Amino acid sequence: MTSTMEILTTGRSLLRPEVFNRLVRQIVSNEEVEQDYAEAILDQALAFIKACADNPGGRLRPSRAVDVAWHTFILNTAEYAIFCQRVAGRFIHHEPEEFTPPADAGAMLSPTVEAIRGAGFVVDEQLWAQASGKCSQCHQGCTNCGQGGKLGCDA
Repeated sequence: MTSTMEILTTGRSLLRPEVFNRLVRQIVSNEEVEQDYAEAILDQALAFIKACADNPGGRLRPSRAVDVAWHTFILNTAEYAIFCQRVAGRFIHHEPEEFTPPADAGAMLSPTVEAIRGAGFVVDEQLWAQASGKCSQCHQGCTNCGQGGKLGCDA
């Protein structure tokens, strides 16, 4: 009898250790959180960005916690641009949205969690049980996002 074992990877594995550690230090300092938490949200943000790269029309969105790490990474513009080019072949935009997240964050975030799992990454369930951040990767893949005065997607 043969069994197959799924090997999952971490988002952290997508980034050079020195860059990962620098971003973690920034999150710890700016957000006044513990290092373990900063490492966890950055790990999930990197997996999220890769899932966005793999699902350009997916309208994926981060949880609030993961969004904090995404914001930190984006502010390091040179490293973020290099990362996007390497994992996606293009820049992955962060598109803020004007909306009130629904009460059922789990339902709203489940497509993102499934996309991250589908990309082969470990998912930290606790970080995805929170409300959604008010942004998505929508602009990088949708046809009408942010164009012609529109704030949302028609796709």
